[in-house]
Amino acid sequence: MDATTQALYDLSPLLQVMLTGVLVASGPLLWWWLRHRSASPMGRLQALTAVTVLLTFDLILFGAFTRLTDSGLGCPDWPGCYGQASPVGAKGAIAAAQEAMPTGPVTHSKAWIEMVHRYLATGVGVLIIALLVMTFQEGRRRRAQGQTPPKLFIPVLTLVWVCVQGAFGALTVTMKLFPAIVTLHLAGGLTLLVLLAIQSARLTQALTPVSVQLPRRLLPWAWLAALALGVQILLGGWVSTNYAVLACTSFPQCQGQWWPEMNLAEGFQLWRPLGLLANGEHISFAALTGIHYVHRLFAYGVFVLLGWLAWRLHQVAGLRGLARWLAGLLLLQLITGLSNVVLGWPLLAAVAHTGGAAALVLVLTRVLTTPWAPIDFQTVPPSASRLSA
Repeated sequence: MDATTQALYDLSPLLQVMLTGVLVASGPLLWWWLRHRSASPMGRLQALTAVTVLLTFDLILFGAFTRLTDSGLGCPDWPGCYGQASPVGAKGAIAAAQEAMPTGPVTHSKAWIEMVHRYLATGVGVLIIALLVMTFQEGRRRRAQGQTPPKLFIPVLTLVWVCVQGAFGALTVTMKLFPAIVTLHLAGGLTLLVLLAIQSARLTQALTPVSVQLPRRLLPWAWLAALALGVQILLGGWVSTNYAVLACTSFPQCQGQWWPEMNLAEGFQLWRPLGLLANGEHISFAALTGIHYVHRLFAYGVFVLLGWLAWRLHQVAGLRGLARWLAGLLLLQLITGLSNVVLGWPLLAAVAHTGGAAALVLVLTRVLTTPWAPIDFQTVPPSASRLSA
């Protein structure tokens, strides 16, 4: 098939792509085994979980790089590239597509970026399968010894979720960067990161229990902060997938106004192709402005909420490290967000902005997986304290 008639789904290279994912995963697995082979079974499981969290974070960064370099359609079919397992076998079709449209979505470099992203995603999937197998084996071993086994629900859900995420990756390509699908693909990657971070936190707590507890009065605020961050990330993904970053190129005003002309009804029409409305008309600049400005306005509230949470966490012994991470990442998001606006969306700042959001997700996940105090001892009346003594 030529570049214009290539089927959207061609499963012939699927096995080869999967084997490439196994090869990608073999490097981290070998390093993990050599470094932790003398550790306890639970220690090895915790270490492999931490490695998988790190590589999933890297995958999110590379996914942002793929999107921001316009490489998402570098190979216009799935799971391979023009029916081949790599751009090497597809170089003829890629060259034809590039010659027909030199500035189009298909070039040799974009094809490699897209396929490397798929290889990395497959490698993370292999590591997640390994985690589930190890968790199951550790459960059998601990039950045989009369010990409490690790729970399987989150590892199983993680495996299911990475398969769903793979499906969204396929739809991202075959639906030609449909904004809703691309945004959900980003959200799915961050959800996968959360599931792995929960596993890592539980295993760490099982191996080395800590006495620090999240005060009960801060628990609802931490959940509210996580919810607000999730909404802000979806808004940011909507800005990026609609290429609305440059609708406002000044700060704090937009287009020289505090309240620029916006068309929110068009901007937040969710189910539509890239650059178009559901009726086939081109999306207006006022709609892109609305997408950008809503993200900016919501960012103010999220910044204040997370900043306040960081200040309160810093007052709790044992949580000051997380508080500093939270504050530092907020500063990073502020700097990279401003850089995207006033410097014309530079690639480094844009990728770092996505990475900062993912890191904030990790920090808040760690806060929410910290054991919380069922009683806020600071609110116990002095008389009750004397009686208990």
